[in-house]
Amino acid sequence: MSGGRNFDDLITRFTQNIYAHPKGKIRLAIVQSDLEDNIPQLSQPGSLKVLDAGAGSGQMMRYFAQKGHTVVACDISKNMLRESERLVAETVPNADVTFIHQAFQQLPHEMWGQFDIVICHAVLEWVDEPIEAIESLLTYLKPGGRLSLMFYNVNAIILRNLLKGNFRKVQSGDYRGHPNGLTPNHPLDPSFVLNALKARQVQVDLYSGVRIVYDYLSADMREQRSLEDILEMEKRFSRHDPFRAMGRYVHLLCTSGTTT
Repeated sequence: MSGGRNFDDLITRFTQNIYAHPKGKIRLAIVQSDLEDNIPQLSQPGSLKVLDAGAGSGQMMRYFAQKGHTVVACDISKNMLRESERLVAETVPNADVTFIHQAFQQLPHEMWGQFDIVICHAVLEWVDEPIEAIESLLTYLKPGGRLSLMFYNVNAIILRNLLKGNFRKVQSGDYRGHPNGLTPNHPLDPSFVLNALKARQVQVDLYSGVRIVYDYLSADMREQRSLEDILEMEKRFSRHDPFRAMGRYVHLLCTSGTTT
């Protein structure tokens, strides 16, 4: 199984283009709001063991560490792990975080069934075999554990290209990004992921769209509206149809071992 895209060569661009930018701040705000509204144990320090699968530059692991929870963070990018270690050391020096330089699909069997929460954000769209990746993520959850899965939404790419008049691209059905860029290889249809989860007895508790407003604003309007105003609109509509289906990312919060 492929471990997915290694971002060793893109760490500077990744950090500057995502989390130093409003789009990254919106992404974090929506996902963290989803978690806080649906996982009451987050407010109980030390009560949760969390696996950050594909941890990237460490924004989410820092979030859990700041709340006092135990975190295991893995990534195939050594440079990304170094950046995440730096971030955590500077901001949460006493955090209970373990860093593993390895693809989450290849973590040792001893970790199976060990975690209360598994988070996998902006990773699934980079792997060649998303179904197998989902199955791997589920093995690490305790019975009734929670999976926070965020992935790049192909429907948003289609709509964006339609609005720009890129009809040939839409007709081709090829939405892969440039090999050296940050647009993923395998943007996913939410219905594909939802069906895969249902087939594996996973209950989807929450379905949110991430960046349902920001990505459709013109550059001029992004400058005119404050981040606070945009984020207010994002939160107002992120969990509602039809808006959530058009988010640049989709966030699913799930419970393992049950069906709807």
